[in-house]
Amino acid sequence: MSKKTNLGKGLEALISQYSTEKDSNYINDAIPINKIQANPHQPRKDFNDSKMEELVLSIKEKGILQPIAVRELKNGNYEIIAGERRYRASKSIGLKSIPAYILSVEDESEIMEFALIENIQRDDLNPIEESEAYASLKSKYNLSQKEISKKVGKSRSLIANSLRLLKLPSSIKEDIKNNKLSMGHAVSLLGLKSKTQMLAIANRIIKNKLSVRNTEEIISKINSNAPKSKSNRKSLKSQLLNELESKLIHKFGTKVSISSNNKGKGKVVFEFYTKDDLERILDLLNK
Repeated sequence: MSKKTNLGKGLEALISQYSTEKDSNYINDAIPINKIQANPHQPRKDFNDSKMEELVLSIKEKGILQPIAVRELKNGNYEIIAGERRYRASKSIGLKSIPAYILSVEDESEIMEFALIENIQRDDLNPIEESEAYASLKSKYNLSQKEISKKVGKSRSLIANSLRLLKLPSSIKEDIKNNKLSMGHAVSLLGLKSKTQMLAIANRIIKNKLSVRNTEEIISKINSNAPKSKSNRKSLKSQLLNELESKLIHKFGTKVSISSNNKGKGKVVFEFYTKDDLERILDLLNK
């Protein structure tokens, strides 16, 4: 019978809670690696990083210091619940078996929660992977932000901010995954009203290595200069002008707008927010 999960208690408590035996025999020291399969609910997507290289070296030198956690499947194989990085690292260096806790977990949501809490406790997820994991818990298992907060042992406001990251443009989410933008930068960008502005400022952050505080100041100035009401005028921009506008935004790292009328006349507007910003744009125009 499935037990109520409380991930806020930590992974070690959960392993004890879901052990298949009453004594310590639920630790199996020699599960063949070829009988183990990955967790389809694994929130971590990218395993090719420096931390994985460090783990491989550690296992070569010291072996597996902490068993992985698995559940036994009906076909006699095992599915990883927690410890996929250790499994992948062990497999990559040719180990034939790996120590594991064999746990009695059947509920799919609990398996996903196990994987999520391990990654969070080990600081293995990038901010986007973490927000996607929370979104999966919310959508697949109808959990509220309050319930997710209780399960993973993090504040409700942190869960809410994390979920908001999924509203960012895809390219910005990739920059976050690749550590070009921090969580603080990402939350600041959400204060902008349009994706065009987000892309322009994200480009400036990366190009000029802006701090979160610098970013917040720039965004505050943008919002303070924004019109109070939206224009109801229909846009006359063609697809060509939109593409050109996008290229200019990426080239100059600021908001650029192009407008034209039916006669082909129009204007190109570059926005700047400080004197240094203006000089930077002028330098680029003169090149």
